[in-house]
Amino acid sequence: MEQRIGSSSKPLEGAGFDPAFIPGLTSPVSGEPEDAEEPLAEEDALAKKEAAPDPEEEPTPDEPEADAADGPAFEASDRRAKIVADAKGVRLSLDEERCEFRWDEIGAIETETPRFGKRYTITVHTPDRRWYPIEVEATSRARFQEWDEQLDAVLDAYFDDGADETEDD
Repeated sequence: MEQRIGSSSKPLEGAGFDPAFIPGLTSPVSGEPEDAEEPLAEEDALAKKEAAPDPEEEPTPDEPEADAADGPAFEASDRRAKIVADAKGVRLSLDEERCEFRWDEIGAIETETPRFGKRYTITVHTPDRRWYPIEVEATSRARFQEWDEQLDAVLDAYFDDGADETEDD
């Protein structure tokens, strides 16, 4: 009697076994021809040096970004989270995830400080009843009042809550 080692059936394919399976799609082809020459090491090093940003030109974490308009700006960050509010809107980032809101996309901004601890929470509410909270750990609880004042100045300058439209004459 003849015995075979391994399975005699073909492997199954399809979306039931591979969530990324899409019929008819193949893997992408490299855009370079096979006989293309590799760049010289000197050219590679020069290109990397030109592409690398100058560390002296980068803004520090507590300073607003240089491309923000002349006006109040708010920035708070820790090792994982970052909040920036300026003339462009509000930008939240946590690790590698980022979201950006223009001022016309924001329904309200809520801040919360805990009774104990050093986590400052900002929640951005949108008009379609969604909310996006982010927490930043402060170096000390004294930063909470400073951050509230900076954020209030930004909101006063850029956020239009529609109060002018609803007032009766």
